Amino acid sequence: MSRHEFQPGRLIAGLVLLTAGVLYLVDAADDGDLPWWTLAPLVVAGLGLAALVGVVTMLVRSNHRTRPAARERQGAGDTENPPPGE
Repeated sequence: MSRHEFQPGRLIAGLVLLTAGVLYLVDAADDGDLPWWTLAPLVVAGLGLAALVGVVTMLVRSNHRTRPAARERQGAGDTENPPPGE
């Protein structure tokens, strides 16, 4: 089995939806009185948090991947154009 990147946004989204599903099942099994509008903010806020974490993860990874290439270009530029005194 090949390894894949850890995606924390998907983890958070899954946990939020799993929590909402468990709450709904507990409410249905116990004949509880959990109104639907209590789960809606939980799901919306959780998916919003998951989206935010996903975007931050994407930005961090893209910045981390482009940084070494920029260093190589700067290093190569220094050897091609030595200072005027040399």
